[in-house]
Parts: sequence; C-alpha cells; structure tokens
Amino acid sequence: MAFQLLLNLALAFVWMLLISDMTLSGFLVGFLIGLLLMTLMRRFFPQPFYPRKVWACVKLLWLLLKELVVSSFSVIRQIIKPKLTLSPGIFAYETELNPGWELTMLCGLMNLTPGTLLLEVSHDEKTLYIHAMNMQEANDVEKHIRETFEKAIMEVTRS
Repeated sequence: MAFQLLLNLALAFVWMLLISDMTLSGFLVGFLIGLLLMTLMRRFFPQPFYPRKVWACVKLLWLLLKELVVSSFSVIRQIIKPKLTLSPGIFAYETELNPGWELTMLCGLMNLTPGTLLLEVSHDEKTLYIHAMNMQEANDVEKHIRETFEKAIMEVTRS
C-alpha cells in the first residue's frame, strides 16, 4: 500500500514538472492521472489496490467520531435522568481479531461505546471482559461491537 501511494505521489510530481504547473490544481490533476494509470495497471501490483485501504481507514475514523458523539449524548442522558434504572454487570466477549494493533484498536473503540468499559483481556487475548452499565442490553452491545468495530478494523488491517 505504501509503495502504491508513493508511486502515485511521484507520478503527480512528474506531471507537475512536465506541464510546468507548480500549483495545487496541477498536483491534483497529476494525482488523478496517476490514480487512473495505476487503476489500469493494478493487476501488476502484488498487494490490493491502495484506495480501498484508504477508504477503509476513513470509514474507521468516521466510526470513531460517530461513537464519540453517541457516547457523549448517552452519558449526558444518563446524568440528567431523575431516576437511574440500570443493572450493571460484567460479560465475556469472544473476539476474532488478532492480538496486537487490531486488539488494541478494538479495546479503545469499545471504551467509547456508551455504557461499556474494558476490564481485562484474557491470557490468550481472545476473550475480553467488559463492564456494561445495563446488562439487559449486553447482547445488543456484543452484536454492535462485532458488526461495527470488528468489521471496520478487519477492513483496515486485512486484505
């Protein structure tokens, strides 16, 4: 992915030099032409085409920002409620992610989910113990984590 991005940037700078236009618009035109050339020749690259990974990173960043806003409003709603009707508890969550960066990203995103907090990671790094503010919603939280966070992280880190 990094090689393809650097090649696209190099093509954009070569385009700028060839047409003697050292402006942002000249760079953008060169970048788009380089992207078009690389699209036509993508079967010669051993790795997947890099705009897919870039798009996956943008979607993961969008998910992070969305969860920050949702969790903030959820906490505010719990604070201003006159009567608390919560039943907190701890549940185990089995993850399919690899240890390392994928698991670290999941743990960070999971802590942003409204009403959840990661307590511990098992020794095999496949089971996460999570505190939930409302155990009646634990299955919904588990489904939400699997369908949003894990899916987005796998799109970024795996081919």
